[in-house]
Amino acid sequence: MQAEILTVLPPTIKECLQALPDEIVRYVEEIRIRISRPLEVIAGGKPYYPEQRGESYIVQESDAHFLLNQLSEYSLYAFEEELRKGFITIRGGHRVGLAGKVLLERGDVQTLRPISSFNIRIARQKIGAAARLIGDLYEPKERRWLSTLFVGAPQTGKTTVLRDLTRLMSQGVPNRQIEAIKVGIVDERSEIAASIAGVPQHELGSRVDVLDGCPKAEGMMMMIRSMSPEVLVVDEIGRAEDTRAIIEALHAGVNVIATAHGHSFEEVAQRPALKELFAAGAFGRVVELGRLPHPGSISRIRLPRQLKVAMGK
Repeated sequence: MQAEILTVLPPTIKECLQALPDEIVRYVEEIRIRISRPLEVIAGGKPYYPEQRGESYIVQESDAHFLLNQLSEYSLYAFEEELRKGFITIRGGHRVGLAGKVLLERGDVQTLRPISSFNIRIARQKIGAAARLIGDLYEPKERRWLSTLFVGAPQTGKTTVLRDLTRLMSQGVPNRQIEAIKVGIVDERSEIAASIAGVPQHELGSRVDVLDGCPKAEGMMMMIRSMSPEVLVVDEIGRAEDTRAIIEALHAGVNVIATAHGHSFEEVAQRPALKELFAAGAFGRVVELGRLPHPGSISRIRLPRQLKVAMGK
């Protein structure tokens, strides 16, 4: 178990996790901590319930208080923005999702308090996860990376592959005569770079600039104006403003690499907010990902002509 995670966990939960067999610990994806419910670990897509003295460990309020104090460094006031967003990123790039009582102010989420559930998502950067895609996503004659959309259901490895592709673009691929380029990441949910105090926790190459916690549509325009990227990278597109910003970026000569939730391109293409994007031919490739035999597995790569057929054109 990563040291950054063990540091924030209460002693009781730490002991339960350290008692798990190595074959489970090696594949842990999430640690779910819910007050008055059994401690749950997701490993390899399956749930496990760590035990204490022969019985599933039931999370106590004191465990939640300890964890919250560690995450906030004993200052909930400084923690307010994270509470509003519903998650916090800790060192190592691990992300802790939060749930509990939502307090509203004029219809907007003001904070979460009390917090009753925590979901620690383990960040494991997979160097080389996107290497097999180089031949499909890089156009050697034009010496450029194609605008690409990664499509997949939750936990199919979209962000993992996106992160590694970012690294390849930023550092270049010398053995294939691919030069490093300037990459701008608009990391609205702090998942791609997993920045702490603005500093990425993942290895992303030397030519990357990150706007952390910034809304995608606004951030793409800010990045183009301020950092002149050759490629923009964004996660989880889906709103009409995302579509408009991507089209504007393409008109400015900046290619876009993005992800979207969905089981197939057909499903994603039917969303009203994204239809204009596909009708405009924004992406040169659509890569569909799946969980089997492992997250990040490529189910299908669609070319422009195949995208038109899929849309009934």
